[in-house]
Amino acid sequence: MMMSAVGAQFAMGFSPDGSNPLIQIVPFVIILGIFYFIILLPSKRKQQKIQQFLDNLKVNDRVITTSGIHGQITRLGDQTLQLQVADKVRIEVSRAAIGGYQGQPPVVETQTQ
Repeated sequence: MMMSAVGAQFAMGFSPDGSNPLIQIVPFVIILGIFYFIILLPSKRKQQKIQQFLDNLKVNDRVITTSGIHGQITRLGDQTLQLQVADKVRIEVSRAAIGGYQGQPPVVETQTQ
């Protein structure tokens, strides 16, 4: 009879020393909270800032691409835009390739190795 009572307590989630299983979960919840506030939230804010920048691009803005090409926007599309890089020289680039405005710090940081 005594064995079945101990087995029932294990099945209900109680440990043999009588401690509450919720107390054992608290450190994991704290770690997940720290992970969210230190890694995920700043990353999310940065992505929103980049998306807002890309949405606000307009014709005649002078921009620089993430690969270092300077140019002036002449046409905007949904996924691409056209840059004039010299007289009568225009190139089509992806919106995601735009790093920032000329003469200002980049909005999109390039990865260096």
